[in-house]
Formats: sequence, C-alpha cells, structure tokens
Amino acid sequence: MSNKVAAIQMASGPNVQANLAEAEKYINIAVQQGAELIVLPENFAIMGMREVDKVGIAELPGQGVIQNFLRDQAVKHGVWLVGGTVPIKSEEASKVYSACLLFNSEGEMLARYNKIHLFDVTLEETNESYAESETTTSGDDIVVVDTPFGRLGMAVCYDLRFPELFRAMADAGVDIYVIPSAFTSLTGKAHWEILIRARAIENLSYMVAAAQGGYHVNGRETHGDSMIVDPWGTVLNRLPHGTGVVVSEIDIAKLQKTRKLFPALNHKRLNCKISCS
Repeated sequence: MSNKVAAIQMASGPNVQANLAEAEKYINIAVQQGAELIVLPENFAIMGMREVDKVGIAELPGQGVIQNFLRDQAVKHGVWLVGGTVPIKSEEASKVYSACLLFNSEGEMLARYNKIHLFDVTLEETNESYAESETTTSGDDIVVVDTPFGRLGMAVCYDLRFPELFRAMADAGVDIYVIPSAFTSLTGKAHWEILIRARAIENLSYMVAAAQGGYHVNGRETHGDSMIVDPWGTVLNRLPHGTGVVVSEIDIAKLQKTRKLFPALNHKRLNCKISCS
C-alpha cells in the first residue's frame, strides 16, 4: 500500500502571521494533491531579523499561536503534520528549544523532537557566521514514532551531518525520516543533496526533506531543493528553487522488499575491535 507525502518549501520572514498564512496556502495545495503526511520546513513560522527574535515569540509546550495553527490544520484536513520547528520555551530564559512537532489527523501532538546538533559555524567564503547555541538549547532525545505511513524518525537540518543519529533511529526500526531544514545557500549547494541521498541509502529508508529556500528579509539566502528520496537513493520529486510543494508516493511494501533483497542493515559489524599501532 502506498501513501502520498509532501514537503513544503518556504522563504519565511519575521512576521509570524504572514508565515502561517503562507504555510496554510501550501498545506492546502498539498492536500489537494492527495498528501496524507505533510512536512513544513525549519523555522517555518519565523525567520527573524535577529536570531534572538525567536526567543521573544517562544511558546509553552501545548499552547500558543503556532501550535494551535498546526493542530487546527491537521484536524481541518485530516492529515498528519510535521511542524517544521517551533520555538518552545527552554529552562534557560534567553534560549528556546528548536522543537519539531508531529500532529496526527485528530490534532493530537504525538511527538516532539528537540534539535540535538546546533549550527555553530563560520563560512569563510561568504563571511557568514552562525551561533545557534547562543539562542537554542540542545535536545538530548532521539524520537521515533509509529504512524499509518510507517515508523517515522525525526531530525532537523544540521542533524543531517551526523549519520550516527540516523543509524540509531534505523536500529529502532525507522522507515521514513522527516528532516525540516534551512540550509544556507553555500552549504546547500555543496552538501544538501549528497547528505539527503546518503542517509536514505545508508539506512534503506525514505527521506522527506522540507527546506527553506530563497532570499529572506534578514538578508540570509537559503538553499531550498526540498525533496523526497526513496530507500535506493532515487530522488522521487524535488523543488530546486522558489516556494511551493513537493509531493510523492511512498511504498512501505517496496521498502520492505528492498531491505529483504539487499539486507545491508543486517550486515553491520559494529562490535569489531579496533587495533591501533
């Protein structure tokens, strides 16, 4: 049995209500195309003029404008909705959790993943510098959840560079990874597609990668290229540029057949001893 999934690509700005209206437009399009699982990008509700802006709109768990929007959209359309990332209040007053939230078609929040790996880097070529840890508290927990579409694992953006996270989720039986992102233009051109397809191939799993893509009011440019990739690493559908929706069918029976014929996940030899000289 196959199901349709969608990845939404946006170029969010500092106005939360405008971003939510834009997200609603693309959710409607995804539903019209038959999507049953819809993934929004990282920071879909706000890309502020400053990183600290997200702290000012942070919500308590289970309450707030952004979470209410996600809940209402899931119920209205009868879909499962991955809320990109939502700034959730942290125990540290000057920081938030970058929380990826999963709502089912009844509007219940079934899972929350707090982004583990934070983007603290300098890009010499473009003179860009990022210090996500200054405003974001790192998460600690790996999140895997059962859905009607298969067993789903959650990751966010910079997490993509850490294959051990994805392998840990694979060990927990993941069929589909969702990865809301906001890759920079520079790193996206160099690494985005390679990493998405590598994680799919390594773990014989589907990848639903929803990205920010375009020029933002704060001067930042994100890469875009939202895509859905199958367990063989084939790009089923993608949106290289601009904003919009990517929809594709996923087939868990086909995934299971691939794993049976090509059982690489059963061939791991992680207990091998390392000899140093």
